Amino acid sequence: MKILIAGFQHETNTFAPTRASYQSFIQGEGFPPMAHGADVLKLRDVNVPIGGFIQWAEAQGHDLIPVIWAGASASAHVTKDAYERIAGVIVDQVRKGGFDAIYLDLHGAMVTEHLDDGEGELLARVRRIVGDEMPLVVSLDLHANVTARMVELADALVAYRTYPHVDMAETGLRAAHLLARRIAHGKPFHRATRRVPFLIPVNGMCTLVEPARGMYATLETLEKEVVSLSFAPGFPASDFDECGPVFWGYALDQESADHAVDALYTRLVDEEARWDVPFLSPDEAARDAIAASRDASKPVIIADTQDNPGVGGDSNTMGMVRALLRNGARDAAVGVIWDEPAARAAHRAGVGARIRLALGGGSNVPGDSPLEGEFEVEYLSDGRFRFDGPMLNGMSGELGPTACLRIEGVRIAVSSIKMQVFDRNLFRAAGIEPERMKILVNKSSVHFRADFEPIAGRILVAKAPGPMAADPADLPWRNLDASMRVRPMGPTLAALRASAA
Repeated sequence: MKILIAGFQHETNTFAPTRASYQSFIQGEGFPPMAHGADVLKLRDVNVPIGGFIQWAEAQGHDLIPVIWAGASASAHVTKDAYERIAGVIVDQVRKGGFDAIYLDLHGAMVTEHLDDGEGELLARVRRIVGDEMPLVVSLDLHANVTARMVELADALVAYRTYPHVDMAETGLRAAHLLARRIAHGKPFHRATRRVPFLIPVNGMCTLVEPARGMYATLETLEKEVVSLSFAPGFPASDFDECGPVFWGYALDQESADHAVDALYTRLVDEEARWDVPFLSPDEAARDAIAASRDASKPVIIADTQDNPGVGGDSNTMGMVRALLRNGARDAAVGVIWDEPAARAAHRAGVGARIRLALGGGSNVPGDSPLEGEFEVEYLSDGRFRFDGPMLNGMSGELGPTACLRIEGVRIAVSSIKMQVFDRNLFRAAGIEPERMKILVNKSSVHFRADFEPIAGRILVAKAPGPMAADPADLPWRNLDASMRVRPMGPTLAALRASAA
């Protein structure tokens, strides 16, 4: 076969402070940088879905027509300019024809300045050109907000099953197997979908622990009776009417598809209370970490979840830094703070210098502000590193000019490029050996667990001020379906509005 392949990934937090520009996709911001044409094939050995698909296609002897791959860190809306330029490249290549099938590596939670459903619109534009008979399969992130339009327009959608996302390339391989089976079948599969009536906090979706671990184990057991099953818990910060968790599946008959999807839906709804998540205040987290670390042989890790750049934060709030300082923390490290002016000031001053700065605090989040003080410059680098952890293993990363700034007993890794801390080497790029620290504060929610859990004595989740509300009930929803419950066991949006009236 000749298969057209492309990728366009963005997880949109419509409440976040910073939008995703075309330049964001050029840089990648933790994803591989934008690739065009034959350069897309260089992703074959990277743990992203298109990498798994490329490996399968080449092994099977298929010809690939690589178009573009573009991803950017979670943020507010994708600009209209960025969407139209990247989607336009894909659609223009589709219009040229000359292929037998299409594979798209998408996220599933993209909201743009002019579109609520970025993926659904892209699929619609492609279908208008190729018609309904062209086999088209799509891989999705576990955090996809799967819309009715996406389900209708794709022959098959398949989502990650791990969070942290260590199975991205494996999901591309699953998409490849679905494509082969769809073509062998000769016609579309029967499909079933069920939309869950409540939002799930991001921290509650971790598949290393219950209840998500058990849910995906059940999914894999039930999948033996059908063609494919997927569950996307959703991204609970995209303010549009189809935000939320969805189950879907494909089978050779409708009854089998319905039975499998209904069984998963029933289990989740019956266990609704288990999907709720407790959080600590910054001072509670700092005090607990200090106490637990006194005699510990491994670092205590605090997830600064509400400023996670992987879900739309700008990675520069100072709430956890202030809490560590207030409580007298020692041998603590915080990473990575995105503050290019501070990093450049440190480079101008040089290692060993003491400089006065107003660090971070640039997101205009209520309860947060820059941390003013005198910092010692302990380490400087160009910010280039390699990912050695499970998620993007082997890929190169770049933080731009990077510094380690020390204030009292706290070391702070400061970068010029925004990136979530899901690999220990981000700390090492700032000269900090994470294993030697008593306390680590990570600007991350769950992804850090893939590389940091083996060195963690304990993991705490803190709810310091930040642009991404860890509890979706705290968000000022305007366009969410009013019948959705805003958290497990919580009220519907309609009920919240009535109580506030």
